[in-house]
Amino acid sequence: MTETLQARLAEALAPIANPRTGASLYQTQQVRDIAATREGKVRVTLLLEAQDDPTLARQVRQALERVEGVTEVRVDVKDAAQGGFSSAPSGRAGRALPIAEQPAAAPKAPAAPTPVAYPNLGRIIAVSSGKGGVGKSTVCTNLAIALAKAGYRVGIMDADIYGPNIPRMMGVDEAPPVKDEKIQPLEAHGVKVISLGFLIERDQPAIWRGPIVMKIITQFLRDVAWGELDLLLVDMPPGTGDAQLSLVQATSVAGAVIVTTPQEVAVGDALRGAMMFRRVGVPVLGIVENMSYFESPETGKPMAIFGSGGGERLAKELQVPLLGQIPLYPPVLEGADSGAPIVASQPQSHAAQKLTAVSGAITQQLGLRPGAR
Repeated sequence: MTETLQARLAEALAPIANPRTGASLYQTQQVRDIAATREGKVRVTLLLEAQDDPTLARQVRQALERVEGVTEVRVDVKDAAQGGFSSAPSGRAGRALPIAEQPAAAPKAPAAPTPVAYPNLGRIIAVSSGKGGVGKSTVCTNLAIALAKAGYRVGIMDADIYGPNIPRMMGVDEAPPVKDEKIQPLEAHGVKVISLGFLIERDQPAIWRGPIVMKIITQFLRDVAWGELDLLLVDMPPGTGDAQLSLVQATSVAGAVIVTTPQEVAVGDALRGAMMFRRVGVPVLGIVENMSYFESPETGKPMAIFGSGGGERLAKELQVPLLGQIPLYPPVLEGADSGAPIVASQPQSHAAQKLTAVSGAITQQLGLRPGAR
């Protein structure tokens, strides 16, 4: 297997030792926040104490410049006392992060930002779930394509920064161009798409706290040349964490669509996710129950593999519509893996028709029709 750039960077940094302690800069995390773009631009943070040799910065930079695939290196030198560095070896490898600046700790939490209106984005809809593995991203991509086929101008913003799967599901995977200081979204199946997955290597983990999550979401809203949209679907990470709060603090969200599966464990998590949106003033447009049943190929009868009735019970508890029940249909999974969502590849299938009906229910709730903002 070809060695990744992240692995080559770690290999280059491992031999560099601090003369004062004799310990590896990499192993002790004295060099950390290793970031690399697909174009080979590398950025690291080097934490130095007052007694440390300042030429360590040059050693780090030169070691990285010799790595195959590296085109540019930036070493940010910071005070170790403020960075929380301990010179004792930890035995752990340095953390690898995409390029993003993390603000220094403030003595008190800053006030929540005032949401900014983006009229050109139309209605912003959060597609969310309480837990992972319920098919939220699959539902999001298919809803977007169904809306585009109905004549709406649609975009997908992949805010699932910890697991950005939208590029694979939409069948696009390349660095988006930048024009006039604006990121140009990629397009697939008539839908404009932006994702962190376009900007980082496939194996690069996103180990981020709230301020950086907020920065990324704000940049995707503000610095992407979306043009004029009717609907922007935002694929959220599972749960009720930083990304959800960052989105509602960054802009006005027209509503949330909650995806669940029928079993009670998923429904309980989905309930907490829905209540989070309500607590921050975002209306819940409805529930989508995914993997509701499996149609037996022999008999055609539905088989409730994951239980039944969970989505309906959740909708009743929240007093919102059950927007649709999507069957467990193997080509849906295959289409997600191959970049051919079922609504595009098999529009006459039962699953595709159910997803298309959900998209119609959402636009009806919002009072939208194609061509009318």
